[in-house]
Amino acid sequence: MNVFDRAYDDPVRVLDEDGTVVGEVPDLVDDELVELYRYMKLARHFDGRAVSLQRQGRMGTYPPLSGQEGAQIGSAFALGDDDWIVPSYREHGAALVRGVPLKQTLLYWMGHVDGNRAPDDANVFPVAVPIASQVPHATGAAWASTLRGEDDAFVCYFGDGATSEGDFHEGVNFAGVFDTPTVFFCNNNQWAISVPRERQTRSATLAQKAEAYGIDGVQVDGMDPLAVYAVTKAAVEKARDPDADRPRPTLIEAIQYRFGAHTTADDPTVYRDEGEVETWKRKDPIPRLERYLRAEGVLDDERVAEIEAGVKTQVADAIDEAESVPRPGPRDLFEHAYAELPPELRAQYESFAATREEHGDAAFLEE
Repeated sequence: MNVFDRAYDDPVRVLDEDGTVVGEVPDLVDDELVELYRYMKLARHFDGRAVSLQRQGRMGTYPPLSGQEGAQIGSAFALGDDDWIVPSYREHGAALVRGVPLKQTLLYWMGHVDGNRAPDDANVFPVAVPIASQVPHATGAAWASTLRGEDDAFVCYFGDGATSEGDFHEGVNFAGVFDTPTVFFCNNNQWAISVPRERQTRSATLAQKAEAYGIDGVQVDGMDPLAVYAVTKAAVEKARDPDADRPRPTLIEAIQYRFGAHTTADDPTVYRDEGEVETWKRKDPIPRLERYLRAEGVLDDERVAEIEAGVKTQVADAIDEAESVPRPGPRDLFEHAYAELPPELRAQYESFAATREEHGDAAFLEE
């Protein structure tokens, strides 16, 4: 599949909304397709439980991913063992595929600093909450990898709102100039919190912004996991090839929709019409892939039930493990921001510590 010679407004598709093949199916064996489906089901179930935990006061603010499983899982499946992902704050599914346990993601949103420490064998950068701040990091890491003579690819995830930030333009421009092995993966989920896509830019597509930086840009149906896999695979292979006949960086615009809120602190009913949400739900990537796999004889009721049972157990176990870890202490509020506390924060800390000491709890007063 030559994905780089298409018009910017011609999204790559493999499956239509009914799961019917309308493009070139990527070369994945049956077991790989089932595993792709299982990870999508796992991410969706985890998402629902995580929102529930937040509503129950058992976890802090959480950014739901439902609706974006096709883009996250499909892209992560296309990477090699040594490739890296540089996430924003919503890539729980992609991070899971790349080796970050669900327990670790839960700990992060529960306020544990250790939740942002990926396992040593997982090539995953820390979560980036500031919008687009991770884009220059991804470019710099990719450039460093090239200077070391490595052939790793770096996939950087961000939302459509990030394309309005200076960090995005600086990072992509640098990648174009220095021909870094970077894949810029834009999750265009139509809304940057409450700001719609059409308020972000006058460009007809986000993919065409690649033109200004001399790199390839391609649009893909982000709710078609097979199309996302194929496009990301092609971009990653090009990124690893220093002798490629085209610049190595690629900007992918994955057209999709977040079904839920931007975060659990957000109320999307204030700015979104329910009819719009229902229209996009008919494009849901999970039943789309399931219908295709059933038609191919790869899935049946028994296999689906087995996957769903396993998913529920895995998520329940992750929640139990995360909640068994002692909650962070108040002192953690003052750590990890400065090498030395500024006088104002030290005064606040000492005042808070004195209050706690009066109530008989001075265990956190480490000096």
